[in-house]
This record gives sequence, structure tokens and C-alpha cells, in this order.
Amino acid sequence: MDEQERLKRWRLILGREAQEDTGKLCDENAEIDEILEVLYNEEEKRKKGRGTLDRSSPRVHRWLGDIRKYFPASVVRILQKDALDRLGLQQMLLEPELLEMIEPDVHLVASLLSLNGVIPSKTKETARIVVRKLVDELMKKLKTKTIQAVRGSINRSSRTNHPRANDLDFNRTIRLNLKNWQPKKKSIIIDRLAGYGRKQQALRDIVLCIDQSGSMAESVIYSSIFAAVLATIRSVSVRMVLFDTEVADLTDRLSDPVDVLFGTQLGGGTDINQALAYCQQRIIRPANTVFVLITDLEEGGNTEEMIARAHQIVLSGVNLICLLALNDEGSPSYDHENAARLAKLGIPAFACTPDKFPDLMAAAINRQDLALWAGRNEIRLAAGTESL
Repeated sequence: MDEQERLKRWRLILGREAQEDTGKLCDENAEIDEILEVLYNEEEKRKKGRGTLDRSSPRVHRWLGDIRKYFPASVVRILQKDALDRLGLQQMLLEPELLEMIEPDVHLVASLLSLNGVIPSKTKETARIVVRKLVDELMKKLKTKTIQAVRGSINRSSRTNHPRANDLDFNRTIRLNLKNWQPKKKSIIIDRLAGYGRKQQALRDIVLCIDQSGSMAESVIYSSIFAAVLATIRSVSVRMVLFDTEVADLTDRLSDPVDVLFGTQLGGGTDINQALAYCQQRIIRPANTVFVLITDLEEGGNTEEMIARAHQIVLSGVNLICLLALNDEGSPSYDHENAARLAKLGIPAFACTPDKFPDLMAAAINRQDLALWAGRNEIRLAAGTESL
């Protein structure tokens, strides 16, 4: 890197105050500098009487277009998120012409869903298009791995010697027919098949019970995607329940995760006990049920009853797991005392990133030791739960 390039980069990092020492920017670099100035030196601009981004200004359109012109998608998403946080641009999400220019990501869609109740009717359809774009992207990324992990863990519990093509266990079939190895042809004659059997009745019941308070917005989005994917697997039945101070069962919407997301009401209080009670009443096969409670455990209802009810669910034979967050960061804020109390009941509590969730479900279905699973995957158990 030559000296001129180094000074240019420092100038973009430090802003206009460094111009005397680093030199003046020109052409494309000056335009990039203006984009960053608008976002990160907003207070200075306001003092000087210069305009900033506001929802009615044409500059919003231009700014959104400029960041997509000069920065890669990953950086665009960071800038959009910072614009929401620093400049209070939530209002821009209420205008269809602005929504059309947004690069969807989990943070922006979470902000959009939090405004669901006040989005004007003229903007609703555009908002759905934005959410649909993110949902399709996440489905493409997460679907195959989830289906393979969960289906594989379940099908191994039922073997058959007359499998369908899609159910062949190739490794076991080869082992069974090694005696038929033909050296001259360098091939094996297959006279016995081994495969994974399937039943019409679901072999496992999965309950996803998700806190939809404002701090859990990203977890709601990822949970909706995973619930929709799991619902496509014939060998499992899935129930998806969202809660704040009320409980909403969105199981009948799982064919379309966009409908699920628009059925959320992000930002309410938290009554975990009530949500557990609702789900508990609908568990009919405890020994075959995996119950994933996704919450930061900041209980606003009756904490003692919540802990007691969780204990009842575990004693009934349900495999109960508490995810403190299901998001890309994997570093949640949560109630440490409640996490420790659940740990004493044998309920693991930890955060999970979306890429690890399929393997987590496979491990839970097979009733593996999830504390050991977390350790192998470099996932830290919640403070106070390490003794699990």
C-alpha cells in the first residue's frame, strides 16, 4: 500500500477533522466520505445547520442508493442498522418507496416487525416483500442442513430391509454385502438392503415456545424459519407458540413463515409461566417431545410458578431445553438466577447461533448430554449451569 492510499484510508476513518494532515478527498472517495459523515457525524452537522437524513427528505433515497453503490452487501447492512440506531430512521420503514431500496437483514426486519402495528396499509405489501426476501434467503441457507440433521437422527431409530430409494442407508448396505465383493469386476453384488424406516405417525413432537419481547426479535425471526422447515418433515410434528404477556399459537401458519412473522407483536412484557402452562396442556407424548424454550428468562409473571412448572414438564419425561438466544451473536443478556435454578432441574440454558441449531435439534432428539454437546461446539453454558 503506497503512502497516498494509506492517507486516504486514514482520512475516511478519522473524518473531515483530519483533512489538514491527510489531504483532501476527491471524486468517488469524497462521495463515500459524505455518506459516512451523514451517518457518523450527525451531531456536528446539526450544529452547523446542515441537513441530515429525515423520513421526508429525498436524501434518504439517495443515501440508501449510495451505500449500495459504494459498499458490499455485508457493509450495507451494518450501515443501515447504524442509521436506524443513530439517526432514528424507523419512520423510513413506513414508506414503500424507501422499503424497496433496503437490503434486508435480520436487524432491519426485526425493526420492521416491531412497527407492524403502525405500518400504513399502502406499505403493507412492500413490507411483506422485504420480509419475504430475507425469509427466502434464510430458508435457502438453513433448510437443507436442518432437514438432514433432524431426519437422520429420527430415521435411525427405525430400520427396514425394504427401504425406499430416498431411505437407503448406504454405509450399512455396503457392510452387509461385503461378502459379495467381486475382485475382477471391482464391485459388490447387492442382495440385501438396509435403510431407515418411516412411519405415517410422527416419531417426535417438537415444541418451540418463543419469547417475543423486544430483546428477542432476532430469535423470533430465526425460530420462525426453523419451525417452518421442521414442519415439512413428516416424521415430526411441530408446534410454534409465541408469548409476551399473552400467548399466540401460530402452528397453523407454519406453511408460510412470512405469515408467522407478521403474526408477531414484538415489544411486550414477559409471562413465561403462562406460556409454559399453555404448552404443557398440549403435550400428549412427553417421552417423545423435545421442548425448546427460547427466552432471556426475564420473567415478568410468577417466577416461582414458572420454575415449578418447568420442573413438572421435565418430570413428565419431556426433553426441555432453554435457549437464551437464537441469533448470530450468541452472547445474550439474561436472568442469571433463573438460569441457575433451571440448571438444578437438569434443564440446560445457553445461547445458540442458527448454524448450530440443526445439530442441537438432532442431539436433543437422540437425548444426548447437551452440556457435553455444547462443550464440543464451543458454546458456553449460562453462568451457574456449568455443573450440568
